[in-house]
Amino acid sequence: MNAAQLLKGEKGKILKIEINVLRCKLLEMGCYPGNIMQMKMLAPLGDPIAFDIGGYTLALRKEEAKLIEVELI
Repeated sequence: MNAAQLLKGEKGKILKIEINVLRCKLLEMGCYPGNIMQMKMLAPLGDPIAFDIGGYTLALRKEEAKLIEVELI
C-alpha cells in the first residue's frame, strides 16, 4: 500500500520510497524507511494530503505520496 491510500488517522510504517527525482527530497523531509507517518488531513478535492512525520506536518501531493510504500500499523 502507498501513503496516498492511508485514511484519516491511520498510521503507516515507511517500507521504501520508489526511485524517482523526488526521492532525495522526500528523504530530506523525514520520509525514510522505518519512520512512522500518520495521515492527518485531506484537502477538499483530495490533493494535497497532510501527514504527521516525526512530530511535524508535511503536506504532499497525491502523486508524491504514491511514491512512499507503507505498511499499515
